[in-house]
Parts: sequence; structure tokens; C-alpha cells
Amino acid sequence: MNTIPIPIETERRFLIRMPDVEKLRAMEGCVCTEITQRYLLNDSATERIRKRVYADRTIYTHTLKKRISSMSSIEDEHEITRDEYDAFKRRLDPERHKIKKLRCAVPWQGHTAEIDIYPFWQKQAIMEIELKSEDDVIDLPDFVEIIREITGDRSYSNRSLSKKIPAED
Repeated sequence: MNTIPIPIETERRFLIRMPDVEKLRAMEGCVCTEITQRYLLNDSATERIRKRVYADRTIYTHTLKKRISSMSSIEDEHEITRDEYDAFKRRLDPERHKIKKLRCAVPWQGHTAEIDIYPFWQKQAIMEIELKSEDDVIDLPDFVEIIREITGDRSYSNRSLSKKIPAED
């Protein structure tokens, strides 16, 4: 019997000091994209649409996410068309604002450090590192200054940020 594996995303998240974006861009393998994401009305999962602008193309995605622990969630994400993206906007959650950010993805010791820079903060940003499992051990990148780990702190999730932005540390 063929089974489709459950798409589980496991990550650790950190509040970091605002990095020098030009230094990040200059790092080997770094890819920076502009992201706009919106949250949809859904009582059973976190549902979002995302527009991601690369240097040479724009990609639209739809994501359903269900948290299964502080580090992991089941994530069903797939690419959609611009028309589908626009159609999903009819279901926007009116209590949430759109989130805009610059994401710089930097290869780091077999992982990727995804650094999200938001326009509403001047001194801090968020870094996520996806793991293979919750007990995966990683060395934290030496090119960022960690303020503190925020894995499991829902007030720093993008969904929460779309409603209320915590003050800078």
C-alpha cells in the first residue's frame, strides 16, 4: 500500500539583532525575496496565502498549517495561480493585517537560516532554522547576534504579528 508522508515542518526560531542586509546578500548561496502573506478565516487550522517576489519571478502559494508541538506542525503548502491567489482574498480574516517582510535564506551547515526582516522593527529580526527532527542538533550561525530563542512563543508567529506587533527588545 502506497502512503503519502505527512508534510511535517520542524523549526527553531530566534529573535536576532537586525543584520546588515547587504552582508547577508553577499554571502554565498543567499537568496533574498520579498514576501507578502495574508491570513484566511479558518477555525481548524492556520490558513494563509503568500506572494513571494524573486529577482526573476513571482510565486503564489496557499498553506494550511496545524501545530503538533512547539517546534513542529503539519504543513500542506502548494503553488497556486495569481487568479487563485486573488480568489482566496475573498476569505481574508478581517482581524489580521497583511505581513510584509524581506526573507534572506542563507545556507548554514546543511540547513538554511531564514532571516525575516520586517518593516515595523528597526533593531531586531527573526531567524528560523528548519530541522530534520525535533532532536536535531545545530550550531547557530556565527553571522547573526541572537537575542533569545522564541521557538514556541506564539506572540512572534507571523499569524500573531498580523494582529499585534510586540515591542522591540
